[in-house]
Amino acid sequence: MSGRVGRVASMLGFAGLLPPLATTAAIGVGRGDPGLGTLLGPIVGLAVLYPLVILSFLGGMWWGFAMRRDAGQGRSAAIAVVPSLAAVALLGAIGVTGQVGWGLLGIGAAVLLTLPVDRHLVATGEAPAGWMALRVPLSVGLGGLTILAGALIGSPATIY
Repeated sequence: MSGRVGRVASMLGFAGLLPPLATTAAIGVGRGDPGLGTLLGPIVGLAVLYPLVILSFLGGMWWGFAMRRDAGQGRSAAIAVVPSLAAVALLGAIGVTGQVGWGLLGIGAAVLLTLPVDRHLVATGEAPAGWMALRVPLSVGLGGLTILAGALIGSPATIY
């Protein structure tokens, strides 16, 4: 594949770490601040939903890469739907169990598990130059912040 991850795309990607940074910080502060308590539910909701949306977005990018293939398109397309299916399963598990803290740990792990697929896309020449330089810090950042948010909430979590 030709192309390179551009400066604007990189800046927008890193700006995408601001919501999980803000929600994780607010969860950390909100645990001990009664004034923030009424806002904590929506903040936790955003901490759950944002990385799930990003997981689905990554799958959509992988789908785009898959559609450019002649050979192996079916396998690549099948892999591309996994992040969205994982997002739905994780959200459903949180809804059924009420275990928001554990759910965030699972979501963070799922984000981190996208890196081997991204690495494969680089190895096969499907991803543009600079892909891993973007994907590693973004996945580690989002995955790590999501896991930290889950650890701050703890288990069982009753705030949401």
